Amino acid sequence: MVPHSPLLTDDDHTAEQPRPRRPWSAKFRDSFRGIKLGIRGHSSFSVHFFFAALVLAAAVVLRCSIIEWCILLLCIGMVLTAELFNSAIETLFRGLDEVTRDRSWQSLDIAAGAVLFASLVAAAVGIAIFSYRLAALLGFME
Repeated sequence: MVPHSPLLTDDDHTAEQPRPRRPWSAKFRDSFRGIKLGIRGHSSFSVHFFFAALVLAAAVVLRCSIIEWCILLLCIGMVLTAELFNSAIETLFRGLDEVTRDRSWQSLDIAAGAVLFASLVAAAVGIAIFSYRLAALLGFME
């Protein structure tokens, strides 16, 4: 129970009651809607999906091991997750007033930097895995 404050009216005490629990189906529905909004709202997802498809095709052609598949899928997930967070920050930023935008525009650059960093790490991992698999396939390695 919150002590009585002169700033609170009697109507404000309704906020003390806990929110009813949402069923898991509603939580999952909201999560999938969030993914859909993140994908549809930003064109960089098409670039990430294109490269993800290339990576998956290369993993099939080069007959990657299960460990390599897991590492590649983790990298793809890392990049797409970073992009979703970037999209969320951009969406939130658009809803701010002009004064707040002027003070917090750096958050957009930081979020974009996170996507770039995740993409560069994923590219380095992909190059390492695929160059090893390609060398093995061509007989340069035992």
